[in-house]
Amino acid sequence: MATTKENLKEAFAGESQANQKYRAFAKKAERDGFPNIAKLFRTTAEAERIHAEGHLSALDAIGSTAENLQSAIDGETYEFTEMYPPMLEIAEKENHKAKRMFNYALSAEKVHAEIYKLALEAVSQGKDLNINEIYLCPVCGHIELGKPTEKCPICGALPEKYVQV
Repeated sequence: MATTKENLKEAFAGESQANQKYRAFAKKAERDGFPNIAKLFRTTAEAERIHAEGHLSALDAIGSTAENLQSAIDGETYEFTEMYPPMLEIAEKENHKAKRMFNYALSAEKVHAEIYKLALEAVSQGKDLNINEIYLCPVCGHIELGKPTEKCPICGALPEKYVQV
């Protein structure tokens, strides 16, 4: 029989996946000319996010900012060192289109971990990051601190394609 903690982890994963899936469905509905269905998907995605956040909170998995940064570093490091390498290898062997995004994710996760390390260093000194603008490559997920001036080092997207978050 599952424990409540195991159920919370499963519920968090399921709600998180539903959030992302519905956001993707909303983009597709918008492109297909169904703006109200897109709104429905986005609204439901936000409801799933609320559920996921509640489950994460019940797991006592939201700590101090320093603890959260360390958790993020650990997660990103796991992804680029252990999770994505074998996934990429299999996709390459199968010549599956997933190899493109696996490779992007693997490379971007390294950058994410390094940025989180900078943030943790700042927090350990009682400071915030000394940057006002953070930009995201909408193709591969690469993050730039400050306005990008060159092509994305991971996917080659032009600097003007980055979005400020």
